Amino acid sequence: MAEPEGADQTSRRNVLRGAVVAGVTVPFLAACAKSSPDSTATSSTTSDVPVGGGLILGDPQVVITQPTAGAFKGFSSICTHQGCPVDNVTDGTINCICHGSMFSIEDGSVVGGPAPSPLPAEKLTITGKNISLA
Repeated sequence: MAEPEGADQTSRRNVLRGAVVAGVTVPFLAACAKSSPDSTATSSTTSDVPVGGGLILGDPQVVITQPTAGAFKGFSSICTHQGCPVDNVTDGTINCICHGSMFSIEDGSVVGGPAPSPLPAEKLTITGKNISLA
């Protein structure tokens, strides 16, 4: 027995509509998900952070620095000038390439550029060789 005309079309349309909704919803939910402080995305090891330098993490948006051997500091990686993510850590400063702001790896204070305030500190926990957000 033949199906009524348009039945296959409606069925395919519903399947395609569901695929489009799922295709949009899943990445959106993934992008909105926030890692918990205990997740592996928020941790690093002490050997990843050079003495006199730092490591910029993308998720969470944190910079971990090691101004002197064994002394680790954490700061937000978002520049206080206009909200750009900082780009690199060199010569004792955390640098934002958007407008040239520079911050101290020791305390996050502004050492150059237009930033109006220091990078906010992030509390770190050091357990053995592991570094994570507190």
